Amino acid sequence: MKVKEKAKSFFYLFIILVVIWLMLTSSFKFQKLLSGIVISLILAFAANWYYLKLGFPPFTPKRIIYFVIYLGVLFVQIVKANLDVAYRVIHPKMPIRPGIVTIETTLKQDLAKLMLANSITLTPGTFTLDVLNNHLLVHWINVKTEETSEATKKIGMRFEKFLKVIFE
Repeated sequence: MKVKEKAKSFFYLFIILVVIWLMLTSSFKFQKLLSGIVISLILAFAANWYYLKLGFPPFTPKRIIYFVIYLGVLFVQIVKANLDVAYRVIHPKMPIRPGIVTIETTLKQDLAKLMLANSITLTPGTFTLDVLNNHLLVHWINVKTEETSEATKKIGMRFEKFLKVIFE
C-alpha cells in the first residue's frame, strides 16, 4: 500500500475521532480540545496501523459515508424485524414456517462476510448458522422461498450492497 493512501486513511480516522471527541465532551475549551486532539492522534496512529496491517482497505470518505448509511439501514431492518417477530408471537395462530435456507454472497473479504453474517443474525427472525466459502446457511423464522437467489435478495442483499462498497 502506498504511503499516500496510508496517510489519507490516518487523516480520515483522526478527523472521525476528533469529531467523536467533540460530540462526547460538547466543549471547545482549549484544554479539552487539546486533550482530544492528542488522544485522537494516538488512537488514529494505533488503530490505522493495526487496521491496515490486517489488509483491510484504507478509510476514505466514500467508505465512511457508506458505513454510516449501512448502520442506518441495519437499525431500520432490526426495528422492522422486531415488529415482524412480535406480530408472529402475539398472533393467535403464530404464523411461522421455520427452515434453513442458503444465501449466496459476492463479498470477498472474511471480515465483510462476518459483518454480513452478524447483520443477518442481529435482525430477529434470522440467524446465520455457518459461512461456507460464498454461501451462508441461515435459519429463517418464516421461509418465504427456498430458492437461493430469491432468499439472497430477501435476506442478504439489503446489507451486502453497502458492505461491498465499504470493504472492496
